[in-house]
Amino acid sequence: MGFELTKESYAGGIKAVTIGKGDNALTIGGQTCYPFYQFEGEMPGKPIIAMEIWDMEPEEWPAAAMAPFKDVLGDPVAWAKKCIDDFGAQLIVLQLKSIDPNDKDRSPEDAAALVKKVVDAIDVPLIVWGCASPAKDEDVLKAVAEACQGENLILGPVEEKNHKGIGAAAMGYGHAIISSSPIDVNLAKQVNILLENLGIPLDKVLVDPTTGGLGYGLEYTYSVMERLSMAAMAQGDDKLQNPMINNLANEVWKCKEVKQTAEEAPELGDPERRGILMEAVGAVSYFMAGSDIMIMRHPEAIKLAKAFVDLICDGGSAADVAPIAKQLDDVEIDFAALAPAPDLAMEADEKAAAPAKAEAPKAKAEAPKAAPAAKAEAAPAPKAEEAPAPAAEAAPAVDAKAQAEAEAKAKAEAEAKAKADAEAAAAAKAKAEAEAEAKAKAEAEAKEKAKIEAEKKAAAEAVAQREAEEEAIREKRAAEKAQHHTAAPKKAVTLTAAEEQLSDLDKILKSLERIHRRHVA
Repeated sequence: MGFELTKESYAGGIKAVTIGKGDNALTIGGQTCYPFYQFEGEMPGKPIIAMEIWDMEPEEWPAAAMAPFKDVLGDPVAWAKKCIDDFGAQLIVLQLKSIDPNDKDRSPEDAAALVKKVVDAIDVPLIVWGCASPAKDEDVLKAVAEACQGENLILGPVEEKNHKGIGAAAMGYGHAIISSSPIDVNLAKQVNILLENLGIPLDKVLVDPTTGGLGYGLEYTYSVMERLSMAAMAQGDDKLQNPMINNLANEVWKCKEVKQTAEEAPELGDPERRGILMEAVGAVSYFMAGSDIMIMRHPEAIKLAKAFVDLICDGGSAADVAPIAKQLDDVEIDFAALAPAPDLAMEADEKAAAPAKAEAPKAKAEAPKAAPAAKAEAAPAPKAEEAPAPAAEAAPAVDAKAQAEAEAKAKAEAEAKAKADAEAAAAAKAKAEAEAEAKAKAEAEAKEKAKIEAEKKAAAEAVAQREAEEEAIREKRAAEKAQHHTAAPKKAVTLTAAEEQLSDLDKILKSLERIHRRHVA
């Protein structure tokens, strides 16, 4: 009987979302199995890597991240073309960093004009990513949606605070959106429900679970993404069956470990290779958690992440993957000099014990010689002229030599012991420092975890309070409706035109809000 894999059956699948238009449009999602479990279901397409560009020249990027784009950092259009022509980007992400109200505070009109220039200059789909300020993102993304009507962009991040404005603009002008929530399954579902109530079909929505960079942040995001995948696939929750997107580059390349130079942290190795590998490892981790679009920065990290996806989907040998191509000068780090001194205490103890073991056989060998010595004492005394005078004189010399050897041996043993004690003390001190550092790190992580849990609890309480308020409003409206039905018929009222004429977008918003209220009531 042949070997058969145990297969799971799934109650749901991930919706397919199409972005872009024409021959260059891309379809994201559509899988009916867990990530890369192609023996259990279908995975129509591989995850896609999107290369990011900024609408302003970065000021705090490390040298390794700036090197591949140093000639185009001040021109977003040229930057986007370089990503496509030189690095084969399938998808571009325009990060609108300059609109941040706490920084340059670029106007919505200027931002929309720049997005339009980039859209007209490239032939691949475009994602427009705001600055994570809900009010400013709403103003800017509404202007972008109108300026790029019919281009089928992806606009985000969309939160609970600004979902109405951005959602209506995206629906009115034909774009997809990214629903964002702070690393929480329930909050992610809540935003999707609000968007669906607004009238946006969920096959035009991507989910951003909020991406952590390295360490604890990566682990927390990974677990939430797994739970989202499980809810969509195993539990069949149609409110969470959306492709996921991770804004990875923005998080990894701002970490302290990526920015440290070889002089500041020589034990971490070459800074250029370090940043590339950290971004590649993060991408692989999130792909395994179920990411469909990965926003990345460095071309070499992208090359490694693509190689992983190709190997796990199509097979092959990792030995065929080309090594990292450096663009900065290589660094020489003497790792041997950085290594701690070896602990020689055990070796010194063994050397000290070796002479003691050798003395025992020597004592046994000298024991038989005692009998001849006794016989010599019993023999008749020799004549005066036959007395062994030279032997009597040699005895003190032999004793002096043995004494000198014993003193040298004792001195060597004392020096070895002192050295061993000093090294043991240094090792104990280093161990104590390492334990103290580990304890401080654990306490910091515990505080961070407690902070995150408190934020989650506060968010859950806010949701519960809002739901209670909504329930109270529904009850109030129900009472008003019942009273209205029993009231006397209204008299005819003469209708006149409104003094203020609304724009088409404002009419859509007002109509959607009225429909939403009816639905809630």
